[in-house]
Amino acid sequence: MNPDIDMVGTTSVSEKDKLNEEILLQWMTENVAGFSGPMTLSKFKGGQSNPTYCIETPNADYVLRRKPFGKLLPSAHAVDREHKVIAALHPTGFPVAKPFGLCTDDDVIGTMFYVMERAKGRNLWNGTLPNMQPAERTAIYNAMIDTLAALHKIKVDEIGLSDYGKPDDYCARQIARWSKQYKLSETETIDEMDNLINWLPTSIPAQHYSSITHGDFRLDNMIFDANDARVIAVLDWELSTLGDPIADFTYFLMSWIMPPDGRSGIAGLNLAELGIPNMEETISRYKAQTGFEHVGDINWYLSYNLFRIAAILQGIVKRVADGTANSPQAAEMGKKMKPLTHIAWGFAQKAGA
Repeated sequence: MNPDIDMVGTTSVSEKDKLNEEILLQWMTENVAGFSGPMTLSKFKGGQSNPTYCIETPNADYVLRRKPFGKLLPSAHAVDREHKVIAALHPTGFPVAKPFGLCTDDDVIGTMFYVMERAKGRNLWNGTLPNMQPAERTAIYNAMIDTLAALHKIKVDEIGLSDYGKPDDYCARQIARWSKQYKLSETETIDEMDNLINWLPTSIPAQHYSSITHGDFRLDNMIFDANDARVIAVLDWELSTLGDPIADFTYFLMSWIMPPDGRSGIAGLNLAELGIPNMEETISRYKAQTGFEHVGDINWYLSYNLFRIAAILQGIVKRVADGTANSPQAAEMGKKMKPLTHIAWGFAQKAGA
């Protein structure tokens, strides 16, 4: 798979993803300020679990994100929560796309959806940032670190998000949630996964802080300015909630332990030569930007985050088996699930398992 070809840009809407454009046009006209047709629909190529469409009109372009059609796991694909968090963050100046409206009426296109502006810039997938100079790579990585730090410093009670989740015991709740989701989508017994489900709840580090957590903060979930190393929109808030910012930050750190396969992984590369900060430098910058003193046992957090990703990938494996997977790359992504459980258990053992 070549992410720059397979994951970037748009493609025509397949038969299984088609929407009733006449009804959608009527909804857009009635609910989106300043909207006027005609409109052209295409679908973004990227591997979103929530199918995402580009709506082009003569005056403006929009993005529509909807729940998948068909049977879904409980609490999954919460596009209403995505809309809520970006609607709260946008007025603060934090880089998110401007939201235009949420539709909870399944009769419009068959499932819940929301519409936001299309942030036009660069969508980067390859963590090595090929064709860039070292100074450019440094600036891109620093922009990502600083953007995540800025999110973690936002006071939720000041932007109406104090009810967006329970601020405490985040990792315990996440482990319970993803253990349940994993078991609901389990297709075979994997010993390492069962070991993690049993061990992680017994070894959770103390949670020193609480903040908004993105839940999937990585290179390809951002749009960068076309010319500058500046994040203009953080995308895909499906997994966001309130909780432990260190868990959120260490999810971002997983790029440093994942192989460079054309996605965000940069493990084993000469980072100094590339101009990419190493993990220790990244941690230091994040701590300086947030003022946080405690980052806990990194091995534990890496084990936890790898477990979480493995559970998410198992959901994709199940959707492929059920024929409801959204992305054509889903089957390929699902193959990564089992190897991740081995790596996750390795970090757990380093953390004392």
